[in-house]
Amino acid sequence: MPVIGIIGGSGLYAVEELRDAEWRDADTPWGRPSDALLHGTLDGTRMVFLPRHGRGHVHTPSTVPYRANVAAMKAAGVTHLVSVSATGSFREDMAPGDFVIVDQFIDRTFARDKTFFGPGLVAHVSVAHPVCPALSAACSQAATQAGATVHDGGTYLAMEGPQFSTLAESRLYRDWGCDVIGMTNMPEAKLAREAELHYASVAMVTDYDSWHPDHGSVQVSDVIRTLQCNVGRAAAMVAALPGLVRDAPCAEGCDHALNHAVMTAPDARDPDMVVRLQTIAGRVL
Repeated sequence: MPVIGIIGGSGLYAVEELRDAEWRDADTPWGRPSDALLHGTLDGTRMVFLPRHGRGHVHTPSTVPYRANVAAMKAAGVTHLVSVSATGSFREDMAPGDFVIVDQFIDRTFARDKTFFGPGLVAHVSVAHPVCPALSAACSQAATQAGATVHDGGTYLAMEGPQFSTLAESRLYRDWGCDVIGMTNMPEAKLAREAELHYASVAMVTDYDSWHPDHGSVQVSDVIRTLQCNVGRAAAMVAALPGLVRDAPCAEGCDHALNHAVMTAPDARDPDMVVRLQTIAGRVL
C-alpha cells in the first residue's frame, strides 16, 4: 500500500480531512523539518502532511530545510510525495485559480543545499524526467474531480526569491518557454528523486507575474486572495488522491532511481556518510 506525503505550500497548512490525525515531531541527519508532521489516514490510506513554510509561514523559500523535509517524509514511510505550491503564470491561458501539473523544471536557485550526497559518498541521479507520470496523472484526475481547471504539463521556473521577478526577468523566463514560476520546488524535486520517492508537483496559479500588461506588478494581497479561493479545491484534490494513487502503478522506476547512481567505490566510502544516508539510500548501500 502506498503512503502519500503532501508538502503544502503557501496557504495550505493542514489537511482537515485526515482521520486519527496526530502532529509528530521529527528529526533527521540534516536537521529538523519545517514543522512537525501530521500523520493520519484518508480513505484507508496512510497520509503524512508537512507545511513547507511551517505553520504560521515562518520559513522563507531560501530557509526551508529541504533536505530535512524530504528525509523526514522518507523516514515516515512515505512512498508518494505530492508538492502543492503557489506560482505565477507566464501563459495567458494558465489563469489565476488554475492548477498546473508540472512536468519539467528550470532551476535558478543558488543558495540551497541540493543533494543528500557529498564528499566521501558521491552519487548522480537522472532528473531528465523529474516527476512521476503515474502520480502526476492521479493528481490531475483528483484536481479535475475537485472542480479545478487543470493544465497537464508545464515547465516550472524555480527562482531564489524572496522578492518577485523584475519585469525583465519575467519577460526572459516567458521567452524561455517557461509556464509557471515559483520559489520552492527546487531542490525539493531533485531530493525526492535521490530519496527514490514518486514525486508530483501541483502548481496553483495565483497571478500573472509581472509580464502581463494588464495586471501590473505582483502584490501579496492579490496572491493571498487567490490562494484562499484555491485552498478548498486543493483540499478536495488531496481527499481524492488515495484511491487514484492505489490504482496508478509507476512504470518509470522512480523507486529505483539510485540503481547505478552511486559512484564511490565501496571501500572508499566515508563510513559516517554511509550511516547518515541509511534512510535515503540504504537500499543500495
